[in-house]
Amino acid sequence: GGRTSDAIVDAALSALRSLVKERLSGRSGGYSSGRQSRESGGGDKKDVIELTDDSFDKNVINSDDVWMVEFYAPWCGHCKNLEPEWAAAATEVKEQTKGKVKLAAVDATVNQMLASRYGIRGFPTIKIFQKGEDPVDYDGGRTRSDIIARALDLFSDNAPPPELLEIISEDVLKSTCDAHQLCIISVLPHILDTGASGRNSYLDVMLKMAEKYKKKMWGWLWTEAGAQSDLESSLGIGGFGYPAMAAVNARKMKFALLKGSFSEQGINEFLRELSVGRGSTAPVGGGAFPKIHSVEPWDGKDGELPVEDDIDLSDVDLDDLGKDEL
Repeated sequence: GGRTSDAIVDAALSALRSLVKERLSGRSGGYSSGRQSRESGGGDKKDVIELTDDSFDKNVINSDDVWMVEFYAPWCGHCKNLEPEWAAAATEVKEQTKGKVKLAAVDATVNQMLASRYGIRGFPTIKIFQKGEDPVDYDGGRTRSDIIARALDLFSDNAPPPELLEIISEDVLKSTCDAHQLCIISVLPHILDTGASGRNSYLDVMLKMAEKYKKKMWGWLWTEAGAQSDLESSLGIGGFGYPAMAAVNARKMKFALLKGSFSEQGINEFLRELSVGRGSTAPVGGGAFPKIHSVEPWDGKDGELPVEDDIDLSDVDLDDLGKDEL
């Protein structure tokens, strides 16, 4: 860890807290029981992946995921202090990154080939493995929150941009909103009002914001004004003020509306307030998402007015019509 007085104090307090937890739970300490402790332990260690000389390359080197690997020794006191923090972080990182960042452990006293291969001389040593890159040392803090923060940074650096989906069916709405903490729904003006270029400019703004906030792992959706009028009404949009945006928590069935401009600056301020738990919310009308209509996806083209039927007047005697009127 760090060599400043604050870092040393933090490390000491973290070790003390871990010791107290162990005493209160009746455990004698984390790694002292070695491999048996890790493999037979309870659910708190279930998301730490134990690696060996034989399984390492298959799981780590050939993986598209990011791996944070701890090399430990069963007798190492610092390793014992790290174990509960590492285990707790592994579970949360797995959930928040959907398994794209993995936390693992290697008993370096047993798997000496790996220890030699990566020059492990002190314990615990944590290395970060990413496909196509040389491993790098993790030199951050050893608390659960420090480990999670670094893992999420790694995830956001490697995560692809979030998908921006058009609401063309009920399944698109539900699967997106149920799978994310928040789903950001935009209602864009009708294509006849903006044309393709105008619509694409709005979509570009949404894509930029989705990229900016991709670490939040929100879902991103859009629909055309009038295509899902029931959904608009349930979110307090209701037929005017386009473009509009609502952030919906599908678990709580609450939403917040964008009050500022539909621009990078306006949306950024709106989402920044939401990300820190600010902003006013309201319940979704009816307490649930309304019926979603299946619509054809936008073809990327300008809109066209409906073709009117031509009226054939060839059989009409206009002179007779004039006489009747007189």
